Amino acid sequence: MGPYPKWDEDALDAKFTTHRYYEADDKAALLAEHGGTIRGLCTKGDLGVSRDVLEKLPNLEIISVYGVGYDAVDIEFARDHGVRVTNTPDVLTKECADLGVAMMLAQARGMVPAEKWVRDGSWAKLGPFGLQTRAHGKRAGILGMGRIGAEIARRLAAFDIEVRYTNRSPRETEGDLEFVADPVQLAEWADFLFITLAASAQTRHIVNRQVIEALGPDGMLINLSRAANVDEAALLDALESGALGSAALDVFEDEPHLDPRFLALDNVLLQPHHASATLETRKAMGQLMFDNLVAHFEGRDLLTPVV
Repeated sequence: MGPYPKWDEDALDAKFTTHRYYEADDKAALLAEHGGTIRGLCTKGDLGVSRDVLEKLPNLEIISVYGVGYDAVDIEFARDHGVRVTNTPDVLTKECADLGVAMMLAQARGMVPAEKWVRDGSWAKLGPFGLQTRAHGKRAGILGMGRIGAEIARRLAAFDIEVRYTNRSPRETEGDLEFVADPVQLAEWADFLFITLAASAQTRHIVNRQVIEALGPDGMLINLSRAANVDEAALLDALESGALGSAALDVFEDEPHLDPRFLALDNVLLQPHHASATLETRKAMGQLMFDNLVAHFEGRDLLTPVV
């Protein structure tokens, strides 16, 4: 459905007969000609595959997702038609946690504007960069205590940051972290609010205006899950008015075409949806995507099934 690094495409080409949907000038013609022969489909977490495409693939057996999120795949269609779905969890967990904490630190300490302050000569001309805020000793709420949330909590402990979390239900956590059922209450308590939960129809805009305003003018929201989990219009309003202190974001609605309001703000750190984007992790993701396909067509158990 979309491009992969050369090493992944070479492996797929060597093992399977492949068709590149994203390169087709006439996608309808491609599906009309080859749809009946396609048994496996590769896609990315943020790209997914629509019901309209799936309906043109009557003999599809498996969808292998390159990424941990699969909310952009029509899971209901897959279940109804006996199509298996896999993703690539675990191999990107630590990488995403690393970036989430790095985003928090960079925004709290003003590292991006501070670097510009040095480069453009402001340090020499105007003197020291303005005072920022510390990270250690603060409070962090984690909305979604899954694999990535748990790894973020482990890292925050090293900064003497107290962590509480919201999840669908309490779970065993390293350090016996306190569970808070209500996202608003978690936001009211926290200095930093990390959004790490999987996206679904039920979680759309779970971080709404009330949650954002509860975080407050000294709070920071860090999102490296899916843009749909946050009410982006409410977030922009709060950042512009000062109702929310700052944000650090790796995901956006309609990315890579950001709402231009973001670009006018100096209290938000913008990242290009690259939490898992290291050479090591992307190679591991591609290998797991490939291995799931091979396991299916060799009649073995899937490594990381979703459906």
